[in-house]
Amino acid sequence: MGSLTGKRAIVTGAGSGIGRASARRFAEEGAKVVAVDVNAEGLAETLGMITKAGGTAMAVTADVGDEDAVAGFVAACVREYGGLEVIYANAGISGGAVPLLEQSVEQWQGVLRVNLLGPFLCIKHAAPVMLAAGAGSIICTASVAGLRANAGGTPYSASKAGVISLVQTAANEFFASGVRVNAICPGLIETGITKSTFDRAKSRGTEGKIGQLNPTRRPGQANEIANMALFLASDEASYVNGQAFAVDGGLSSTHPFVPRG
Repeated sequence: MGSLTGKRAIVTGAGSGIGRASARRFAEEGAKVVAVDVNAEGLAETLGMITKAGGTAMAVTADVGDEDAVAGFVAACVREYGGLEVIYANAGISGGAVPLLEQSVEQWQGVLRVNLLGPFLCIKHAAPVMLAAGAGSIICTASVAGLRANAGGTPYSASKAGVISLVQTAANEFFASGVRVNAICPGLIETGITKSTFDRAKSRGTEGKIGQLNPTRRPGQANEIANMALFLASDEASYVNGQAFAVDGGLSSTHPFVPRG
């Protein structure tokens, strides 16, 4: 039996990258999955991968910054699958690399809307279902950029720091309820958000240097984050609550340094 057999799970940002890898991993482990993304084409590809592998999933095209949309896909999960045990609020955007003094209020609002308001809305609408059942796992994607500087732009980093605080405070809000809330802080992972970084390195012939600042000396892959999400979603993590886990090859274990060799 899979570690998520009998569970119902929602994964946002499931049209690509970490969300796609996580939706597929959850389905492989027996969960019925609601895959959510604003990108209908990418979402259809994810759904096809899951069903081809024998998994159970449905796709919902939705914007996680829209409260009615979030309420809608939570209700769809309960209606179609009969409940909800896991939600992975993963959808996010980078917000670009504009210098701090050139950033606009609109840019900040756009990033915060998806990266921080989105997880809040997922918690707000998923938690009542879980609280009524007395159990559930809520997972949010934060970032090492939310832990320390120099891992992302200012609005992105601030939004991810907010996610970490949101997870901590929500875990305590649901005190003694059976509902757990945790965050994953990915390091440099090859996804759509980081594609430009990888493409620039490849064009310069320096792709071998990507990830050189972490002691594992390489970038991460989406499936490596999905494996952490799977653990947090499962009953194996029954005593894990209110935490933010860096999955970054060791990048956040030290201060910046000039690598040897």
